[in-house]
Amino acid sequence: MRAFSLSRVGAILMKELIQMRRDRLTFAMMVGIPIIQLILFGFAINTDPKHLPAAAVIEDTSRFGRSVFAAMQNSRYFDFIATADSENQAKEMLARGDVSFVVTVPTDFGRDLIRGIRPELLLEADATDPAAASGAVGAINQIVSSGLAHDLRGPLETLKQDRPPVDVVVHRLYNPEIITQYNIVPGLLGVVLTMTTILMTAMALTRELERGTMENLLAMPARPVEIMIGKIVPYIGLGFIQVFVILAAAWTIFTVPMLGSLSLLLFALLVFIAANVTLGYTFSTLARTQMQAMQMTFFFFLPSILLSGFMFPFRGMPVWAQWIGEVLPLTHFLRIVRGIVLKGNGLADIVPELWAIAAFWAGVSLVALLRYRRTLD
Repeated sequence: MRAFSLSRVGAILMKELIQMRRDRLTFAMMVGIPIIQLILFGFAINTDPKHLPAAAVIEDTSRFGRSVFAAMQNSRYFDFIATADSENQAKEMLARGDVSFVVTVPTDFGRDLIRGIRPELLLEADATDPAAASGAVGAINQIVSSGLAHDLRGPLETLKQDRPPVDVVVHRLYNPEIITQYNIVPGLLGVVLTMTTILMTAMALTRELERGTMENLLAMPARPVEIMIGKIVPYIGLGFIQVFVILAAAWTIFTVPMLGSLSLLLFALLVFIAANVTLGYTFSTLARTQMQAMQMTFFFFLPSILLSGFMFPFRGMPVWAQWIGEVLPLTHFLRIVRGIVLKGNGLADIVPELWAIAAFWAGVSLVALLRYRRTLD
């Protein structure tokens, strides 16, 4: 039996260091992923979002209504970006996701307040993401009372002695019971598909390289686009198997409602899955081993799950993080699936999000074809 040798250990150690230096992608992942996590968790994540877009329905133009709006704006929870002419127009804004809140000041609000009748102020909140609206909803009574404190002086001082002068009525639309599963389970559909479809497809060409069958593939009289389609279509089918499993669990176990069209949801899923598997195919043209393909998948999955609005409110992030999130297909799919499932959105409501996913799909398809041509060379 040979004695323990530090020289042999040192030789193996040097060999591994040289191998690590040659594997630049792995080294970049080891350094890059902690940096990304620090940046995202330190600067981009915010569990108490401010400056949420809101619309106003103004049926009373008294100074009391103006004071309420000023107080809500100064609270930094609300940013009034639009004035709706009617309640129907305001609800359309909520359904499309243009605004998170609609505040309605009813007719005779100021007159009833002066008479001590305690007028109602209606706050309608998009509760498809309960975490995004909870901070503003929890603070609304204090905001309204403080906003009217300056106006209720002199003879009106008695209106704020016993109870709040205004009865704030909060309607949490689309998820009035604030059931977390209604938000998480539909979103989980996009998260699972993002992880699995990209990962499975990323193995497509790298498996050929590792098994030594790449030469046979290159020798086939097939164009790059034909090979790409042949590689990704089976994984689109596997993605739909996952879709039916998750949807069945959502309806039978978690009793998630389905207010919109199932066929429209499946069409959106087709575009989303196709974009993901094409991205995975692009990764397979860049990676040399299946391990590298897995690393690339995780490198893309991390910002997708953190910046898409799945784990943390999207509108609570800084502007630069939202710009990155807008590039990710998962961000747009979460809006689509929650809109169809919880709001009953139609095709016109989800077209902007579908276009964004389709544009991403076109971009990665072009990169995949260019990269595969280089592989042929």
